[in-house]
Amino acid sequence: MTRTLTPLIPPGPSLLTVEDCLELPNDGKRYEIIEGDLYETPAPVPYHQMVSNRLQTALILALQRTGRGEVLNAPIGVILDRHTVVQPDLIFIRRERAALIGETAVNGPPDLVVEILSPSTRRTDLTAKSRVYARFEVESYWIVDPRKRRLELYRRNREQFRLVATQQPPETVCPDELPGLQIPLSEIFP
Repeated sequence: MTRTLTPLIPPGPSLLTVEDCLELPNDGKRYEIIEGDLYETPAPVPYHQMVSNRLQTALILALQRTGRGEVLNAPIGVILDRHTVVQPDLIFIRRERAALIGETAVNGPPDLVVEILSPSTRRTDLTAKSRVYARFEVESYWIVDPRKRRLELYRRNREQFRLVATQQPPETVCPDELPGLQIPLSEIFP
């Protein structure tokens, strides 16, 4: 009698999951799983954090304190599906969608995602993350380039993002999708 054995390791590449992400070490690095692939990012540099803090403060003052929603910053897990959990630099979730904010992660796409470029994240932020944010219906995606002192505002158009504005100091950001929001970029880029 011939007995058929079931292999313990499935053939072919395996996609990592949200559960796999939870098992990664807490070692000061940012781990993300994008479409089943692991991405590791070192801790951000001080200037990145300065820009992030200033932008987060401006968003909190204009959006969170006025009751329009919640502003959250990294590290915060955003679970988009079983094989995609990301940690954007900043996110905004409208008040009417606050149920997405769970006990341990955000469970679904934020209304606004902000990624602040650094040498170690530039390629991922502009390609892989941009693609998944559009696919999972994030409405607005902002790319902040501290080195160039520039903010690019993108809006989702089907399953891709369309550039709607590129701004630099001394301009003030006033996005149509967030009426009343005004962010003087000279306050964001010291």
